[in-house]
Amino acid sequence: MSNAAAFVAGARPRTLPIAVVPVLVGTAVAGAQGHVIWWRSVAALVVSLALQVGVNYANDYSDGVRGTDAERVGPVRLVAGGLASPGAVRLAAWLSFGVAGLAGLALAIATSPWLLLVGAVSVAAAWFYTGGPRPYGYAGLGEAFVFVFFGLVAVVGSAYVSLERVTGLAVLAAVPVGLLSVAVLVVNNLRDIPTDALSGKRTLAVRIGDGRTRWMYVACLVGSFVVVAILGTKRPPALIALAAAALALSPARSVLKGASGRHLVPVLVMTGRLLLAFGVLLAAGIAW
Repeated sequence: MSNAAAFVAGARPRTLPIAVVPVLVGTAVAGAQGHVIWWRSVAALVVSLALQVGVNYANDYSDGVRGTDAERVGPVRLVAGGLASPGAVRLAAWLSFGVAGLAGLALAIATSPWLLLVGAVSVAAAWFYTGGPRPYGYAGLGEAFVFVFFGLVAVVGSAYVSLERVTGLAVLAAVPVGLLSVAVLVVNNLRDIPTDALSGKRTLAVRIGDGRTRWMYVACLVGSFVVVAILGTKRPPALIALAAAALALSPARSVLKGASGRHLVPVLVMTGRLLLAFGVLLAAGIAW
């Protein structure tokens, strides 16, 4: 694998729907409740994508130097796999955060200086997820991070940059997006329970065990569609997102039937596709 190809793989492209969908839904909310300022929406997308890529590189670096990625299935690990030096991966993480910071600075200048604080907290949360002396991802708080930053903050923030106000619709629309984003992390951590437990990485999946993690995954899927049903009482066209439930059946069935290890990799892919389809449909329904 060439160095460039390794870094592309290390960015984990299959996780990028987690960054794209919140901006798509938040932009739809802005269009439904006012108007969209397109350059701001594009800048918000740059922020979200850069943060996602940055946290992927940061996790690769921190887990690699700690040795927790030494024996693990799933996507390419740059540091643990010897494909790149720790310093190069750390630099890639901070370059990504820098891109997010520049786009966020433009948005803060155009809207509110409060966005600088939100951006700083987001970058800190991304780095200390697995970095620093007491990474909170090792304490079982990774799911909370994803729900807050790739659900609430990303959707509400994407609507805010055009509307310049926080609305109830944006908050409500952020909940199912956050739940499905959490589902992506849950199935990832479910796959890694054996190796994480051996390496001392106490994710929420390790803490609550295999069986409960499987039901938590299903609860995230079901919960997202329940919230859409509630949202549909306010904006009936949003109910079109319920059509994505058809894509939830296969991964849920695989998880409940006990898929593990490499057999969960296709489930991770299907969950990402579910999130993307759900987000497109929800955005279309809100903007109708």
